Amino acid sequence: MTERELTLSQEYDIISKRGVISRDVPKYITDNLNPRYELRHYQIEAISRFIYYFEEESNRIKPTQLLFNMATGSGKTLLMVANILYLYSKGYRHFLFFVNSTNIIEKTKDNFLNPLSSKYLFNEKIKFEGREVQIREVSNFDEANENDINIVFTTIQGLHSQLNLHRENLITMEDFRDKKIVLISDEAHHINAWTRNGLNNTEREMKNTWEGTVLSIFNSNLENVLLEYTATIDMENPNIFEKYKDRIIFEYDLKQFRIDGYSKEVKVLQADLDNKERMLQAAVLSQYRRKIAEKNRIRLKPVVLFKSRSINESKVNYVLFRKAIDNLSEKDLEKVKSNAGGTVLEKAFSYFENSGITLDNLSLELQEDFSEEKCILLDSENIDRDKQLRLNTLEDENNEVRAVFAVNMLNEGWDVLNLFDIVRLYDTRDARGNRPGKTTIAEAQLIGRGARYFPFKAEEKDDPYRRKFDNDVENELKILEELYYHSSHNPRYIQELTTALKESGIMPHESKEVELKVKEEVKRTDFWKNGLIFVNKRMKVDRSRIKTVRDINTAVAYACRLPTGFSEESTILKENQQDRENKVGKTAETVTRMFRLGDFGDAVIRKAMAKLDFYRFNNLKRYFPSLESSLEFISSLKEINADVSASRDRLDSFTPEDKLYICTSVLAQLKQEILKNYNDYEGTKVFVPQKVRNLVQDKRIKIDTDGGSDRELGKPMSDPTKTSIPLDLSVKNWYVYNENYGTSEEKYFVRFIDGIIDRLKELYTGIYLVRNAKLFQIYRFKDGKALEPDFVLFLKKEGSEEYCQYQLFVEAKGEHLFEKDRWKEEFLKEIESGHEVNYTLLGENEKYKIIGLPFYNESKKAEFNRILKEKLGIGNDN
Repeated sequence: MTERELTLSQEYDIISKRGVISRDVPKYITDNLNPRYELRHYQIEAISRFIYYFEEESNRIKPTQLLFNMATGSGKTLLMVANILYLYSKGYRHFLFFVNSTNIIEKTKDNFLNPLSSKYLFNEKIKFEGREVQIREVSNFDEANENDINIVFTTIQGLHSQLNLHRENLITMEDFRDKKIVLISDEAHHINAWTRNGLNNTEREMKNTWEGTVLSIFNSNLENVLLEYTATIDMENPNIFEKYKDRIIFEYDLKQFRIDGYSKEVKVLQADLDNKERMLQAAVLSQYRRKIAEKNRIRLKPVVLFKSRSINESKVNYVLFRKAIDNLSEKDLEKVKSNAGGTVLEKAFSYFENSGITLDNLSLELQEDFSEEKCILLDSENIDRDKQLRLNTLEDENNEVRAVFAVNMLNEGWDVLNLFDIVRLYDTRDARGNRPGKTTIAEAQLIGRGARYFPFKAEEKDDPYRRKFDNDVENELKILEELYYHSSHNPRYIQELTTALKESGIMPHESKEVELKVKEEVKRTDFWKNGLIFVNKRMKVDRSRIKTVRDINTAVAYACRLPTGFSEESTILKENQQDRENKVGKTAETVTRMFRLGDFGDAVIRKAMAKLDFYRFNNLKRYFPSLESSLEFISSLKEINADVSASRDRLDSFTPEDKLYICTSVLAQLKQEILKNYNDYEGTKVFVPQKVRNLVQDKRIKIDTDGGSDRELGKPMSDPTKTSIPLDLSVKNWYVYNENYGTSEEKYFVRFIDGIIDRLKELYTGIYLVRNAKLFQIYRFKDGKALEPDFVLFLKKEGSEEYCQYQLFVEAKGEHLFEKDRWKEEFLKEIESGHEVNYTLLGENEKYKIIGLPFYNESKKAEFNRILKEKLGIGNDN
């Protein structure tokens, strides 16, 4: 295959790594998104690229067409909302949103229009410059309100039909003639029929395709924008590549989605049983998952999808399941248990037994939890708005649905986080030449959709949206991070499905579980018996005494510039030097003077607060929990200083409008200051000792060997046949674990320590390096954000009046992560001067020094070495 030119996305990858693209998402976007949804790093990257392209791209093509190629479940719809808010700020008011399938229209409307929906994506109130903006559904743009966001929702087919029917109240091409339109295409691969098929049809036939319809609208105005979003695009097709090489602005595939920890782990459970038995297996496993969640105080109602090949078969399977559940007995479950050997079901039945849940009690629970009203039969003959909305709210607390029976209707556009089991109730294959067929690929895509991670916290510090137990595979909560695909025993089909899953990226090409063991010789040392690791804690910020702005650190003065009102008229090319000098003399002189907000009076301050929703009393109570009244808060605002710049005359005599303008400007700046300094948590500056042997444990970890661009991840460092950075760790008594399966930079760091070990041994009697495999975390001082340092290096110096033990935290980091993880390096640097050691449990003469080092990167090894020597006082000799 010949080498292809770079796509737009690949070009933006390069300039993004160089720091050219700002990642500061405008406040009018973040403030107007539902606060439940915090933007993830890749969504911020996508938004930033879009803004950069729109504002800075010198080669921007008009009308503008861009495509976001993002994995199923990665939050494309939230990105759509962010882009809508940005384009609104640029003067766009008319949005045409179209999807492929009728069955997801109601879901889409609910997410965009219904503030009561658990998946509503906008904020409760949308405001631009203090003015409230509505999200309005319209049937055509004659109904549009020019101050609001007006959206027409339709399908591709419906849009094509309306433009060719010419009926009253339907969309016509006239709707688009004199308006700037934003076209938003969800599951955009469906509009590429013309492109994918090539140009073999006649001109008339091409214009009548769905793609032709979209392009006709798109090309009706040079200011139009077409934004496409899809998880599926065939860039191997030369026609598709040629069309989209300059239009795909951001790519985030399923593989990266999984590597970043945002997906469930996919497992396949085969059973040589009939459909009834396999359906009961899935119900039992689902109930086990629910019990584990309840035990750990996690609210979860797991859902099972029973998938059939045809509508008739789905109806038959639904009836079969109903009879099995309604007549379920202890004997039936005994049979399920007898077939559970060697699978996760064996663990489930063991848990039931150890928890005192008899099979008789379990049968009653299953009959209740999978009763008829908690199951949905869904197909083109059994679909209505109510069923669509129930499917769209499966995670809601008041939605009790546990099982969905379907054929193909959920293959696209179905967003559900609490789907944990998919049961394939047929046994067919459509592979050719040992390659997965169309049906198998569709099933793999469905699995990818179901693999979205269900958010939960095992501990307060956890990120709820990412996997937590890859390095703790024996934890019982691991079952909440796994999606099971139940299939009949068909090894060839499973092989084909696995191939499709690996190619899609939702399943790693190779994964394995390995055991990290602390070396036996390490366990015989004094370091193991008596050694200490110092870590800090994460604490709730005590805000009980915070009443007003007097109790927080805010800027001394806020700057405000009043418009001068100066204007002029001049003739181009006829202005001489004398004209310029006279003009300078006419220009009003601007001076700056400090005022207190109290100088403007309570009424003005109150009016300024009313213009900003942030200063509503119920919202202020969150940030100032001891605040007793609005009057008390206004009193504290009077002391705030404002540096006002204006003409001298104007500073001597403010109008009421001037006073309100100044107060509103200052309060808007104060809001940002309050938000910047507000944290629910903080990391303690006191580091307390923990026994090394209590934290450093033998660990069983799961390793995916296709960890993104890092080809070293998962490869044992001691095996020179498998790694390009070999080092026999078995003979390195300073390395605590028996092996290192880390990234290339982690391996390079270990090799760096090996390179200076002889020099260290001249100065220290005890040298130990520990790879932190989910052993402990430390917490950033200002907000309690958790950091799990890659390594901790222990150095013991005896017979010295100085510190006798050093503890150094190190992060080994690839250059591509420098910017994203900059906060980690900044925190590590803070530790040395910011921490205190709790010596309460230590001997009188024991001294410790805790140091955080800058990122280790092989290309910057010399600089790291210099800083390390400086911190240890080693000097410049080698």
